[in-house]
Amino acid sequence: MLSHLPAPTLDSIVAISLAFREDPRPEKVDLGIGVYKNSAGETPIMGAVKQAQAIVSETQKTKAYVGFGGCEEFNQCVTDLVFGDSSVKDRISTIQTPGASGALRMLADLIKFAQKDTTVWLTNPSYANHQPIMEAAGLKVKFYSYFNPNTKLVDVDRMLAELAHAGPKDVVVLHGCCHNPTGADIDFSAWKAITELATKNGFTPFVDIAYQGFGEGLDADAQGLRYMAERVSEMFVTSSCSKNFALYRERTGAAMVLGENAAHAANAKGKLFSLARTTYTMPPDHGAALVRTVLQSEQLTAMWKSELSEMQQRLLTLRQSLCNQLRNQHNTSQFDFIESHKGMFTMLGLTADQMVRLREEFGIYGVADSRINIAGLTEKDIPYVADAIMKVL
Repeated sequence: MLSHLPAPTLDSIVAISLAFREDPRPEKVDLGIGVYKNSAGETPIMGAVKQAQAIVSETQKTKAYVGFGGCEEFNQCVTDLVFGDSSVKDRISTIQTPGASGALRMLADLIKFAQKDTTVWLTNPSYANHQPIMEAAGLKVKFYSYFNPNTKLVDVDRMLAELAHAGPKDVVVLHGCCHNPTGADIDFSAWKAITELATKNGFTPFVDIAYQGFGEGLDADAQGLRYMAERVSEMFVTSSCSKNFALYRERTGAAMVLGENAAHAANAKGKLFSLARTTYTMPPDHGAALVRTVLQSEQLTAMWKSELSEMQQRLLTLRQSLCNQLRNQHNTSQFDFIESHKGMFTMLGLTADQMVRLREEFGIYGVADSRINIAGLTEKDIPYVADAIMKVL
C-alpha cells in the first residue's frame, strides 16, 4: 500500500528553521519563521496570558468535551474583537477552530459543499497555506494581481481591473491587515472599491485577519473588514490568536460566516459542526480558555491591549531602524518601502540566489521569495543585517 508513496519534501519554512538551528555561527539571524520575538530574541508569554493561565488552572473544574463549535464564550469574544460594534453581528455564526489554518479548511469545505464549482481568488503572492488548503478542499484556485515587485506596494489599479471579472461563483480572499508575505496592505479606499465590486458583481469576500493589532491597532486593522461586512450579504472570515495573544502552539482560531440573515448563518454553523465532526471533532480548549478569560476581564483586557500595543510599536521601530541604517550607513533609499509595510513581514525584492547568499555567507535566514520576518530582528542585529543586504546586491 505504501510502496508507491513519493519521498517527502520538507516545507520550505520548516526547512529554514531546521537549517538555522544547525548553524553554529553565533551571528546567525532567523528571519524565516513567522513568530514575534522580543529584544532578547525570545517569543514571550504575554503577562495577561500568564495571569489568565493561573485563573484557568484555579477555576476550571473539568476537562470534559466542550462541543463541535468549541467554547461559545470564546466565539462571542472573538466575534466582538473582529467586528467591534457592527450592526451585522446578529447574522454572524462563529466556531472555534484549531488555529486559523483549521478555520481556513473548515470554511473551504463549507464553500465546496454549498457551491461545488466555486473558484477562489488569491492575492499574488499569498500566504503559503492558502492555495493548498483550498485545493485540498476540492476548490479551483486562481490568482489576482496584488503586489508590484517594482514599487513594493499594492498595484491597486491592476488588482481592481482583474477583480472586476469575478462573479457570483467566485470567492475573493483578502488579507484583513499585515499582508503575508509582502507586508503591503490595501488602503481604506481600496476596501471601499472592492466592496462596491462585490455588491455589483456578486462575488463573496473571504477575509483572513491573522494579524489584527500588529498593523495600526486592533480597530484600525479591522476597519476595512467592518466596512465591507456592513454592505455585503455574505462573507467568510478567519481569525487567529497566534500572533496577537502569542498563543502559537495552542492553535487557537475562529471561523466566521456572515449570512444574508440570521437563519442562513445558523444553517452554515450547523454544517460547520458536521464538517468539524468528520475532521477533528472538537477543537483544543486551552488557548480559547485563555483568550476568553482575558477578554472577559476589564483588567486583563487593558493589560493585553497595552502589551499588544508595545509589540506593534516595536515592529514599527524595527522597520524604521532598518531603513535608517540602510539610508545613513549605506546611502541608499532602495529599501525605504520597508517603512510603509505593515505587520511582521516584508519582501525585500532580492532574488532567490541573493537570499541563498544571505544564508550561506552571513547566516541570515529568510524565505526564497525574499520574505523576511521583521519581528525576528533584534536591535543589535540591524547593522549586521543591513550590511549583509548591501553586500549581496
